[in-house]
Amino acid sequence: MKASTFFIGLVTGVVAGSAAALFSTPQSGSELRSNVKTASSDWKDKLSEVKFQLSDLKQSIARLTKEAKTEVPQTIDELKHSVQMWQNQTGPIQENLQNEISSIQMAMEELEKSIAKHQKNPSSVS
Repeated sequence: MKASTFFIGLVTGVVAGSAAALFSTPQSGSELRSNVKTASSDWKDKLSEVKFQLSDLKQSIARLTKEAKTEVPQTIDELKHSVQMWQNQTGPIQENLQNEISSIQMAMEELEKSIAKHQKNPSSVS
């Protein structure tokens, strides 16, 4: 539902309710006209206030949209830069860890070969 449709329905409902209340109360013609003028003036003021608030809301949305168009790309660029710096800083550490893991794997393979050799020839253990 669009906001404009909602507000039109809201205003129409309020006007119809006000008119029904005014016309259903027992009053003289001059009192009724005076009440209608007062109610009309009050509703014009309220409608003016709603228009002002909607205008203010539109300006706020426009300002937020403009800020988002500039701030979001800037933040994304900063994040990309931070990730790149982190990758550059952790690259040597990662490389060292890979070398250590390779060394450990080689040592384990040699140990496995040694154990297998000793299991085949248990007499060679002194």
